[in-house]
Amino acid sequence: MGFIRTLVLNIDRDDDIGFKASVESPVIGREACLDAAIRLALSDPEDSDLNAIFQAISTYDKLIADGEEAEVAVIGGNHFRFIEGDRKIARLLDDVISQTGCNQCILVTDGGEDEYILPIIQGKISVTSIQRVVVSQMPNLEGTYYIIKKLISDPKISKIVLVLPGLTLLLYAISYAVNRPEIATIVIAGCVGGYLLYKGFSLDEVVRSEVIDLRSTLYRGRFSFVTYIGGLIFAIIGVMEGTSALTSYWDGSGIFPMAIIFLWGAVAWFTLAAITTSLGSIIDSFLYERESLSRAVIFSYFISAIGVLAFGGMSYTLSNLNLSQFPITQDLGITYIIQGAIGGLVCAFVGIILQHFISMWAMNEKETISQV
Repeated sequence: MGFIRTLVLNIDRDDDIGFKASVESPVIGREACLDAAIRLALSDPEDSDLNAIFQAISTYDKLIADGEEAEVAVIGGNHFRFIEGDRKIARLLDDVISQTGCNQCILVTDGGEDEYILPIIQGKISVTSIQRVVVSQMPNLEGTYYIIKKLISDPKISKIVLVLPGLTLLLYAISYAVNRPEIATIVIAGCVGGYLLYKGFSLDEVVRSEVIDLRSTLYRGRFSFVTYIGGLIFAIIGVMEGTSALTSYWDGSGIFPMAIIFLWGAVAWFTLAAITTSLGSIIDSFLYERESLSRAVIFSYFISAIGVLAFGGMSYTLSNLNLSQFPITQDLGITYIIQGAIGGLVCAFVGIILQHFISMWAMNEKETISQV
């Protein structure tokens, strides 16, 4: 039987030890982990990660008492961006394994989000055991009240537990005040559905990333900041135009025609918003990062192609639904879809050709600079 050395590993995915206690990951060794736990306890005595760290130390002590070769470590991720945090955990875990020489792992978690990174850990080292740490509470009314109070005070949970019911009650109050209670039902259903899609497709991470990028372009004085604002304005206009088309042409025939009419009215402005945003990226790439210029250029042409194709396809679809007062006839719809297909292919082809020449030019520029 080969040499076995066990790593008792605690993963703090949201990096409370770094965010609250200012402890830099990775933390390796019993004394270092104990110090990190004490610092976290002083900054937030009620954090569940604190108990998980102590459990990891306790497990390590038991293994050492049984005469096994072991080491204990704590790794933190990212408090705001889990994608970057998971990549950080994977990178730091390689360092920990290299420093400790461990070949198997006991994972200690607080039973929360930390276990999402289990596949990452299993890809680096063999996981032989998982320990969940659940903090015991008083089994009476006072303990239940305390748990509910803590859940509500948690910003992650309060956004759902408090904001959604509060918004629902407020909308019902306003709708009954104006004698239109059906408005509240429509708005609430739309908001809840939009929120579920927003979370389901992880759009919150996308929005957070875009906000960070926008702030970065502002601080660094990039031209794309101006085009981002312009693109946002065009997108808002697109929503208004789509709503206007919806009120003008929708006859209540179904959800599918309603969605197509809205997109038909807004697609030109949405495409213009995307192209405006990409123009800023093209200018910034030309000035600062020429190796990425070709990608920025092809994006604008592909967006144009998609916009033209989408407008032609939706025009043809709506012309065949016999909507009242819709300005596009069936014959004109056929013309639009043919023109859209040709225009989209031309835009994509021109973009690909232009990307090729820009890539060659950027490569020659790089070679020239390196020779100098």
